[in-house]
Amino acid sequence: MNRLRIIFMGTPEFAVPSLEALIENKFDVVAVVTAPDKPQGRGQKLIPSPVKECAQKHTIPVLQPANLKSPEFREELRSFQATLQVVVAFRMLPETVWSMPPLGTINLHASLLPQYRGAAPINWAIVNGEKETGVTTFFLKHEIDTGSIIFQEREPIDKNDNAGSLYERLMKKGGQLVVRTVRAIEAGKYPSLPQPEAGEIKHAPKIFKETCEIRWSQSTRMVRNFVRGLSPSPAAWTVWNGKTYKIFEVSIALHQKEGSPGEFTTDNKNYIYVRVLDGWISVDEFQPEGKRRMTVREFLAGNKF
Repeated sequence: MNRLRIIFMGTPEFAVPSLEALIENKFDVVAVVTAPDKPQGRGQKLIPSPVKECAQKHTIPVLQPANLKSPEFREELRSFQATLQVVVAFRMLPETVWSMPPLGTINLHASLLPQYRGAAPINWAIVNGEKETGVTTFFLKHEIDTGSIIFQEREPIDKNDNAGSLYERLMKKGGQLVVRTVRAIEAGKYPSLPQPEAGEIKHAPKIFKETCEIRWSQSTRMVRNFVRGLSPSPAAWTVWNGKTYKIFEVSIALHQKEGSPGEFTTDNKNYIYVRVLDGWISVDEFQPEGKRRMTVREFLAGNKF
């Protein structure tokens, strides 16, 4: 068994448990690559990524290239003499980077590949009403999320899950799977199975603001799944009487009134209902334009809708 020299690449919170797990299990993480610090707030103060903060806590060298194709970055990367690169929630890598280590580059993806290739697998799995998802480790190759699968772990999706709760579980499960994968590669005993391409393959494209507008002409089940899949971020939204409302939680209502899809009704005490294709949706938690996130009951206690 040869001792690995690992370069870890990642940026958001989702990647931190994987980096922490590698460190806790005594793997030699020789450097971390993450996004440049971003200006935030009124003062535009530069804020480091969660992965950078983790690396600094463990005194691991940090690289923050603006351009992954630059010769200077490639030379710096090469100087660490990594045998394996581990990628979790990072940018698309050029081939000159992912092919550099002798053992290649592995990636953690938050779905059961080949299903939900793309930038937002957790959101789309819930939006589409899936009952199960998981995490996959695989070897990177040129086409995004298509490399040979090493390991997968399954995770059930509860009917009350939203993107936030599922994200938390997959984030932790992903860290454990990364360690299992790196151990197998270190031992030289690991599967490498081509992804099946037969049958329907669902995709998980990046989500934009316009993607998040609720279509009230859909069924109660589809509207509820859509809201769950985008909660708490980036959040589904709708416009009523010229104002935008972010919608975080809804339920299927037993409201019996007739109406047309997109019609709102309220008792101005406890409930706001919206008519959809096959019934009514109760809006339970939302954020009115210019206000904080709150329950509908909180809002109606001091406002008329």
